[in-house]
Amino acid sequence: MATMTDIAKLAGVSIATVSRVLNYDETLSASGETRRKIFEIAESLDYTKHKQKATKKTGKIAIVQWNTEEEELNDIYYMSIRIGAENRAREHGIEISTLYELDKIAQATIDGILAIGKFTLEQVEQLKEIHPHICFVDTDYRLNKYDSVVIDFVQSTREVIDYFIAGGHTNIGFIGAEERSEIDGSMNDPRSVAYVEYMKERQLYAKQNMFVVGGRFDVPSGYEQMKQAIEQLGEELPTAFFVANDPMAIGCLRALSEAGIAVPERVSIVGFNDISVSQYVSPALSTIRVYTEFMGEEGMDMLIERMNGRKHAKRTILETDLVLRESSR
Repeated sequence: MATMTDIAKLAGVSIATVSRVLNYDETLSASGETRRKIFEIAESLDYTKHKQKATKKTGKIAIVQWNTEEEELNDIYYMSIRIGAENRAREHGIEISTLYELDKIAQATIDGILAIGKFTLEQVEQLKEIHPHICFVDTDYRLNKYDSVVIDFVQSTREVIDYFIAGGHTNIGFIGAEERSEIDGSMNDPRSVAYVEYMKERQLYAKQNMFVVGGRFDVPSGYEQMKQAIEQLGEELPTAFFVANDPMAIGCLRALSEAGIAVPERVSIVGFNDISVSQYVSPALSTIRVYTEFMGEEGMDMLIERMNGRKHAKRTILETDLVLRESSR
């Protein structure tokens, strides 16, 4: 496992800077480029130690990010997917162009498109007009005519709830965020939907324990929602929370610490994604490990298959693992 010392050496910064960046210290004046470099090294260190020799270039692929560069820094889930895809492309000797704006892709000469994130049907049509070879990674809705790679949100959510119940928790809360889908106008994140359905199935659902607002899946959002939960519920605050992603969970930990609420003695927290910083926060964050780099690798492999002549669409659903650390019991 990479240490902060390893990351600091490769990034050319101090260990203290690495620690503050990985802990989302908002008082740090480091530039966006420095933060990006540290996150990318933290995510890809294992790869750089085992990097394969590149072969002769066989084509050019555009990686299109749904997030902006700034948003990618606030939630490095998508950065990790991109890194996995880029690494796999290099192994095949494929040239990569990473873009954050759809308008720019139309100007590029490419052999395929890897689309990372949530795209509207209008955007899907735009991409199709540019090139027919497309693979979508982490798109929640079904695109039957296109290749896609997704994770099993339902099973992951059930695993967290079962873990809490086995530990004696029955008052289990959820903190998440929702972004309006331009597909059908819905506001449903698959984790929140799975939470409600399974908690009802276990006869444990309580509406007041669910905190979901429109907005970003980032540290400030998690912080504000946990503060709201503490203020509204008081002594009835759940003894366990499933949080939609790790940055939000880190915000929750900060709010609980400020309120003098012990983790995990009073409240257990489990996040989602297992981003690199999760092991460095205090207490170290229990989380659902999503193999994001593998998602990128798998998406790139499927796209290369398409480029090589495969005719029929494939949808790959990847499993996750529950990683238990210090924030839950």
